[in-house]
Amino acid sequence: MKIGILGGTFDPIHLGHLRTAEEMGQELNLDRVCLIPSAWPPHKRTDPVTPFGHRLAMARLSIGDSSLLQVLDVEGKRSGPSYSVDTLQECRRMFGSGVELYFILGTDAFLEIHTWRSFRELFNYAHFVIIKRPGHPLDKIELFLSELNLAVKSADGPGWIVLATGTRLMQQEATLMDISSTRLREMVRAGRSIRFLVPETVRRYILDNGLYAA
Repeated sequence: MKIGILGGTFDPIHLGHLRTAEEMGQELNLDRVCLIPSAWPPHKRTDPVTPFGHRLAMARLSIGDSSLLQVLDVEGKRSGPSYSVDTLQECRRMFGSGVELYFILGTDAFLEIHTWRSFRELFNYAHFVIIKRPGHPLDKIELFLSELNLAVKSADGPGWIVLATGTRLMQQEATLMDISSTRLREMVRAGRSIRFLVPETVRRYILDNGLYAA
């Protein structure tokens, strides 16, 4: 079995998140893509974040009746900051050693991975799927891995790298949707419509619960 992991603050979750999950699931023939809302994002400790219960509820509403996507409440059950290394460890325990995990993130996030807690351990638990962003070719990723002293074992076809850990790192293209959760919050605060930027169920939840209002 092959399972994708896509984490995020999801404040709110939007069509860009969902489209990336859908496309990576199909492109990599994944059996499931798990969306994992961050309970306490460590990189946003000083910024206000909508309570976890609301963000989890919106994520669950967003996937509708999808047979591919699933929302996991992994981080909400832990205390303290939501570190990715703890989440991947828990996913490995949850799904077992026979399941391949694919950790999905954008190039911009990957190029900041050296600031994450115990970042080198992450490569022991999952393959990395890096969503291409303009101006970030694969050779830039390879150089970055060298700077991090992460040994590259070999190349495994165009856009694929095998690390010494045995896990693979790959770049994938996804439909780029210029939607920002920050911008969505600003739009709601200004009384502007966010219809067609988020699932209708999420839009209604935001309005019904008065989220992001001035």
